[in-house]
Amino acid sequence: MRKTLYIIITISIALTWFANGLFCKILNLVPRHQEIVERILGEAYASPITKTIGVLEMGMSIWVLTGIRSRFCAIFQLVIIATMNILEFKLAPDLLLFGKLNIVYAFLFMAIIYVNHFKIAKLSM
Repeated sequence: MRKTLYIIITISIALTWFANGLFCKILNLVPRHQEIVERILGEAYASPITKTIGVLEMGMSIWVLTGIRSRFCAIFQLVIIATMNILEFKLAPDLLLFGKLNIVYAFLFMAIIYVNHFKIAKLSM
């Protein structure tokens, strides 16, 4: 049962990275993401940087699914999510879907990653 739960949560985490990368950044279906990049890094390169971030997020989804160096992958995700959300919280809170409350959702996503990898995975393997 725990192994099934671990697999379901892992797939959900990977899908989150994939969807955010493809739909929000590469296809620009949520222009707010590019506006955040513009605000933080400047307008000149916002589009290519946003698309690059999208490709990297899709890559993250593949990494999550492969399980290669999974401990490092989980820690890397936690650092990336924390860094990205702290920057957005300080530099572009008005562009966030839930404003400054976005940090709460980021923390919840981080908690899911942490519990899935460092608690559930240990019990199910």
